[in-house]
Amino acid sequence: QVQLVESGGGLVQAGGSLRLSCAASGRTFSSYVMGWFRQAPGKEREFVAAIKWNGGSTDYADSVKGRFTISRDNAKNTVYLQMIILKPEDTAVYYCAAGPNYGLRSAHFYDYWGQGTQVTVSS
Repeated sequence: QVQLVESGGGLVQAGGSLRLSCAASGRTFSSYVMGWFRQAPGKEREFVAAIKWNGGSTDYADSVKGRFTISRDNAKNTVYLQMIILKPEDTAVYYCAAGPNYGLRSAHFYDYWGQGTQVTVSS
C-alpha cells in the first residue's frame, strides 16, 4: 500500500516556475514507477511525466518536454516535478501516481493516487 500527498501548487504568472512534490508513505516506494498526471476543467486526466523506480529513465508528454523535469529521491520517499516556462494551458489539478509498469501512459495502469494540487498559470 502506498499513500501519496502532493504539495507545491499555486498561482503563477506565465513564464514562471513551480516545483511540485509528492511525499509517499510505504516501504515499497522505491519499487514503483512514479508518474504525474493533470486534469483541467472539462478535460480528461492526461499523462505528464513518469520516472522509473531507480530514476534511470524518464518519460514526458510532448506538451511539457523541455519545460518539466521529473525526479525522485527514494531515501526521502519523494518525487518532484520541476516546471519552468509555465503557460496558461498548464493550468490544471496535478496528481501524483504510483504504478508497477514503466512506459504505460494511461492512468489505468497506476494503482495509487494522491489527492491533487492546483496549478494556475495566469496570462
